[in-house]
Amino acid sequence: MQTIEKVRHRYAVVDGTEVFFREAGRTGRPTVLLLHGFPSSSHTFREVMPTLAEVAHVVAPDLPGFGLSSAPTVDEYEYTFENLSRTVEGLLEQLEVRDFFVYLHDFGAPVGYHLATRAPDRVLGLVVQNGNAHEDGLGPQWDDARAYWADPSEARRARLGDWLNFAGTRDQYLAGLPERLRELHPPESWHLDWQRMTRPGNLDAQFALFTDYARHVARFGELAEYHRVHQPPALVLWGSHDAFFDVEEVLAFHRALERVDSHLYDAGHFLLETHPAECAALMRAFVLDHA
Repeated sequence: MQTIEKVRHRYAVVDGTEVFFREAGRTGRPTVLLLHGFPSSSHTFREVMPTLAEVAHVVAPDLPGFGLSSAPTVDEYEYTFENLSRTVEGLLEQLEVRDFFVYLHDFGAPVGYHLATRAPDRVLGLVVQNGNAHEDGLGPQWDDARAYWADPSEARRARLGDWLNFAGTRDQYLAGLPERLRELHPPESWHLDWQRMTRPGNLDAQFALFTDYARHVARFGELAEYHRVHQPPALVLWGSHDAFFDVEEVLAFHRALERVDSHLYDAGHFLLETHPAECAALMRAFVLDHA
C-alpha cells in the first residue's frame, strides 16, 4: 500500500472545537464520510479504512465529546445532533470536500441525515449500519425513552436505569449477543470508550445527546420525504442481534428506496468489531458502483 493510502491521524479546529479525525486515500477520489455512534469514535473504522482507501478518500471524525476530539461541557458546546453536523460540515469545508458517501451508525445517523437534508445534492449514497430512520426500528425497548422525552421528570429518568457507566458502555457492544459472538469482541473498545467518557462533564453531554435523539425521531417524516424525493442509493449492513434497533428497520429502507442492497449478519450493534472485512468489501464495491 502506498503511503498516501495509509490511515493518517490528524486534528483540526472547527469554530473553536478541536476535532480529531482519521483520513486515508487520495483526495480527488470520491469521499466516504464515516460517522460513528455512541459511545465509540472513529476507532470503530480502524479495520475498514485501508480497504476503502484503495478506491476513495476516507474521512472519519471523532464527534465532539467522543474519542480524541475535545469534550467541551454542555455550557460550552450545544450537544445536539444538528450542531454536531455543523461541526462535521466545518471539517469537510476545511478539507475541501463537497460530495460524499455517508456512513450512518447509531448516533451518526441523525448527524448524517442533518447533512443530507440540508444539502441533498452533496450525498452520493448512504451506508446504513444499525442506524435508525423509521419507526419500524424502534421496538418496545424504547418505551421508557419515549416516556422520558414526553415527560422529562426525575421519576421518568429513574426508569431509564443507570446506563451511563462502565457496564452500560460495555453493553453497547455485548447486549443481546450469544456467547459465541461475545468472545469475538475485543474488550479494549469499550475500555477506550469509557476512559474518554469519564472526562469532566462528559456524561452530561452524552445525556444531552440522548435527550436530543427525540428530535431525530420527530424528523422521521422529513427523512421519509428526503428518501422519496432524492432516492439516494443505499447499502444497509445490519447485525441481526442488535439489542437497540429492530431488524424491521432494514425492510423499512427497502420500502422507502428504489436502489438498496442489504446484508444481515450474525452479529450485534457494533458490526464492524466482528465483521470488518466483509463490510469493507461491500462498501468498496458500493463506492465503485455509485461514484
